[in-house]
Amino acid sequence: MHRTTLGDFELTVVSDGTYFLDGGAFFGVVPKTMWSKKVTADEQNRLDAGLNSLLVRTGKKNILIETGIGNKLPDKLVQIYKQPAKLLDNLHAAGVAPEDIDIVINTHLHFDHCGWNTVRRGDRVEATFPKAKYYVQRGEWEHGRLQLERDAVSYMSPNYDPLVESGQMELLNGDREIVPGISVKVFRGHTANMQAVMVESGGKKACYISDLIPTSNHLELTWAMAFDLYPLDTIESRKKYYAQAIPERWLTVFTHDDKVPWGYVERGERGKLGVGPV
Repeated sequence: MHRTTLGDFELTVVSDGTYFLDGGAFFGVVPKTMWSKKVTADEQNRLDAGLNSLLVRTGKKNILIETGIGNKLPDKLVQIYKQPAKLLDNLHAAGVAPEDIDIVINTHLHFDHCGWNTVRRGDRVEATFPKAKYYVQRGEWEHGRLQLERDAVSYMSPNYDPLVESGQMELLNGDREIVPGISVKVFRGHTANMQAVMVESGGKKACYISDLIPTSNHLELTWAMAFDLYPLDTIESRKKYYAQAIPERWLTVFTHDDKVPWGYVERGERGKLGVGPV
């Protein structure tokens, strides 16, 4: 378990385990001869990808950013991706029960980012974190409800619709502060309305950048995933992010890196991007 402090806040990476992603899809147009120098695929070209959530304890609120795959995948998808379902166990190991979470923020609503939002209890789907207020962008929710051919498989309504219907999930319209020190900022690219989560305390900043930069191996501007709906916007959003994150030394949290969950993005002497340790 990875833990650090940021000003007055305590940050803990809490994993839902690892799951399989196709190497070609994970690295898009980047040739395998290049990405295989960084990661090793199995005989089916699959890579182990992390499912990293971020727990922020401010002293007043417990905030959970992202909720992994959860335990509600249909059997066919379990066979494809795996369903590790480790998040609640790892939260328990961190000393946090579901009832202790005050706020849940989803960067977007793909099934591998919001699966533990809800749990099935008999015929009902209920909030996993009963006392929490949930947040996501309205445009993201509206897109998921369209069930378009390109990405319908990524959106599973039991992960979020019951929360919207009950009023427990608030739909946002752009950048906003959630509570002091915690805000969201939209970065178009992976989806039209994916939001990063900014954490600020004591003059220091961290960012859960989500699928804009899914791992420490995706730092190069053009190393975008095939899953990105707007790859050209991914490039521009990364430029925008690096323009602030590098000189201001933001701690960057990588949602799908099973080995390097966070670090400081740095630019070397020849301009090559890398990650410095926490």
